Amino acid sequence: MSQRSQRCKQLCWLAGWLVRNACHGTIVAAAVYSKGMEDSIFTKIIKGEIPCHKVYEDEHTFAFLDIFPAQPGHTLVVPKKQVEFVWDLAASDYQALRDTVQKVARNLREKSGKTYVGELIVGVDVPHAHIHLVPFNTPDELDKAFHKDSGEPDHPALAATAEKLRMEDVP
Repeated sequence: MSQRSQRCKQLCWLAGWLVRNACHGTIVAAAVYSKGMEDSIFTKIIKGEIPCHKVYEDEHTFAFLDIFPAQPGHTLVVPKKQVEFVWDLAASDYQALRDTVQKVARNLREKSGKTYVGELIVGVDVPHAHIHLVPFNTPDELDKAFHKDSGEPDHPALAATAEKLRMEDVP
């Protein structure tokens, strides 16, 4: 089994546990530590080296659509400062991330027409602190967050969703 397949299998197990033990659409999990850090794919996105479907940006944070969304509007919120784990952020950076998560989640709920926005911190897929926001109505819709198709991203659909969700103060 490849390292990616093994990591996906572990993530799916963890995600399944989280869904079974979640309440009120909010999920938080402990991250697994690893050492060594170079520019993550998220840092490259923030720097503009890799394109994305941006939803929000401010001085400290950046929010963009997951290219393999569990549901339309599945958004990743990241600090601009690359730190591997959310729990290792400086207090001010952590608060800036949480403030943006709240702002983006409210926007997602309003513009997606979904009742809930699931919040997920896993920390095993990209070595850059990030929070997944997944709009959903039923637990089955949220469960799809953990059984995503890994084919090619649907960039036209992502662009249309980003346009719908983009917040006014995005530079």
